[in-house]
Amino acid sequence: MRGAQSALRALVVAAVFVAAAAPAAQAQLGIEVGSKAPPARVQTLDGRVADLSQVIGKAPIVMEFWATWCPSCKQLEPELQRLHAKYGSTVAFVGIAVSVNQKPPLVQRYLERHPMPWTHFYDYEGEATGAYDVPATSYIVILDRSGTVVYTGLGGDQRLERVIAALK
Repeated sequence: MRGAQSALRALVVAAVFVAAAAPAAQAQLGIEVGSKAPPARVQTLDGRVADLSQVIGKAPIVMEFWATWCPSCKQLEPELQRLHAKYGSTVAFVGIAVSVNQKPPLVQRYLERHPMPWTHFYDYEGEATGAYDVPATSYIVILDRSGTVVYTGLGGDQRLERVIAALK
């Protein structure tokens, strides 16, 4: 009996450690907080080649890797629009469409129906997705003015305002 209780106790302790480690592992998805934002070739929605280094280091940046079909991205839209209205004069907002099976004209049509009034790029070769180690759509990367990653998050229910407000 005592052996069974000890085994059960050890199993419970192990389960607690695994459960406690899971959020920490999830928090480490994507580019590492504290690292410098890498350059990456992308495309403007009108087809011109651009590089994210053209926008990095000029102002703090809220960068979203998104897709037209992504439910979590749609959930984030109202919050990003609200934050853009409040902080858009001092913080750059950048959307990076990552739908490899959808071309820029489809992204443009989506933005006409769902206005997001900030700069948008298309990750036509997946270079930005790879450089930022993007785990999924609805992935947010926030950079400070010097281009250092200060936040990463995933999903439609991210609390971004405190991080953005601290960027000033």
